[in-house]
Order: sequence, then structure tokens, then C-alpha cells
Amino acid sequence: VDDRQVTELFRRFHDALPSKPAHLEFFLPIGSNAFMVDLARHIEDYAARLPLVASCRIHSLAGISPSTLQGAVENLSLKANGVGVIAVDHPRTRNILRELVEAGIRLVTLVSDVPAAPRSAYVGIDNRVAGRTAALLMGRFLGGRSGHLAMVVGSRSYRGHEEREMGFRSVLSEEFPNLTISSAVEINDEPEVSYTATMKALHNEPELLGIYCVGAGRSGVAKALLESRPRTKPVFICHDLTRETRGYLVDDLCDVVIDQNARLIAEQSVIRLLGSIASSAPYLTKKFIEPRLIFKENVPVQ
Repeated sequence: VDDRQVTELFRRFHDALPSKPAHLEFFLPIGSNAFMVDLARHIEDYAARLPLVASCRIHSLAGISPSTLQGAVENLSLKANGVGVIAVDHPRTRNILRELVEAGIRLVTLVSDVPAAPRSAYVGIDNRVAGRTAALLMGRFLGGRSGHLAMVVGSRSYRGHEEREMGFRSVLSEEFPNLTISSAVEINDEPEVSYTATMKALHNEPELLGIYCVGAGRSGVAKALLESRPRTKPVFICHDLTRETRGYLVDDLCDVVIDQNARLIAEQSVIRLLGSIASSAPYLTKKFIEPRLIFKENVPVQ
């Protein structure tokens, strides 16, 4: 990435250029989540190619609790100019983020927003729209059939997951009243819990029509489908294009992936942080990332 390309990127987002290279840090609950692993890799790769980034450090959080974030923030470098964070929307979290900003650190939220925090920008998709899109696809795939669906919810502590579930339920109620959610289990993004919940749903509902996986836990759903081998495979819709979900698509295990584009979120989060450091405005213009609908016939190379 040369200086001309960097300037063009900032012009596109109407952001100013910082006067000197900035030190950035990101707090991500990576764990075994393939999407988070990809996101961290893209952030590091993109930041390393920008002359305006003096350093970029990724903090891998052991969990999503506010106390985990608090402990990690205590290791923030004194040189840090900007912070990107994926966090739950909780009073303690909002207080942690407010204290960061009051200390002169610029803040962006990624993937799941914390609107009441004084962040300069949110970088990610409109999660309610993503959930509504999932419901529309589910209803269209099922072509007017009546029956039951199962929902596997990552964690309602994430505003983004809560918004997806809300959007999904809204469209079912509005357009597909013939489809009923018979089970909705919060699995805290644990594949084994997802596997157990899906096996139970398939056992209780032999004619289950569809499964919507709101967050992580996709591998648990896939494992349950492979082992149970239902007579008619339920429509399976999930989020995030990773190596494993590519395989689910080409093997006809998953019908569609609603992808939030880890590479684009990574690039925009770095750009928006740099722009917020250069700008005197407390908030930058809101620009959602458009989700991608990935089927087995249009799986992108990257």
C-alpha cells in the first residue's frame, strides 16, 4: 500500500490524515472462533502495510465478560492513540470504554456495537438487517411449508447477536407465520453446547425444517447434522465465511452463509481509527458494511 492509495482510502471515507504515525491496539475475544482469528490476521496484515501505523497490537481476550476486558485494558500501552474493541453491551463495559476515551484514546467498536459508549465509529454490518435477511432466505427456501425451526444463539450479551435474533423473529412474524421457532438455545459460542442443542432439537423434531445459527457454534450444528443424518436435511443458515463454512457450503451441509467480511472490517477499523485520531470531531459518519450472501456457487477466493 503506497501513500497515494492510503490518501485515496481516507478521501473515500471523508476522514483526515493523522499528522504522525499512530499506535493502535485491538481487544478481540478470539478463542477458537475462526472468524475472530481471520479478523485479527487481517488487522495485523493491513496495519503492517500502512506507513501511518507506527505499531498495531492485538490483545486476545479469554472471554467476553467486562472483567476480562478490564484486565486486558490495564495492559494498554502508554503510547496507544487508538483502540478497537469487540465487547458486550454492559454497564461495566460502557464505563471501561468511557474511561479510555476520557484518557485521550480514540475508540471504535467492531462487529457488535456499544452505542452508549463514546466511540468515534462502529465498524460492521447492520446486525438487525442481517437477521431479517436470514429469515427472508429461510422462508423463501422453504417455499410456503409449515413447521418448526431451531435457533442457535451465540450470546445475547452481544448486542449484535441480540439484534440478529430480533430481526429474524420480526420477519418470521411479518411474512412467514407458518414457521415457528420451537427451540432457541444460547450457547455462548461453544461448539459442544451447540452440538448438544442441535442434536436435541433434531431428536425432538424429526421433521425440523430449518436451523439458524446466529453467531459462532456453527461447527456444532454441522457435526450434529452429519451424525444424525435426518431424512430431510433442515435448511441451515449461518454467519461468517471461514475455511470450515466454505466446506459446509460445497458439501451441501449449509445452504447460505451471511458474511460480514472480516477483511473489510479489519481495513475499515484501521482507517476509521486513524481518521478519528486526526479529527477533532467526537463521532465520524456512520457507514455500515454490506453483508455478503455466499452460496456454494459464488464462494469467493478470499
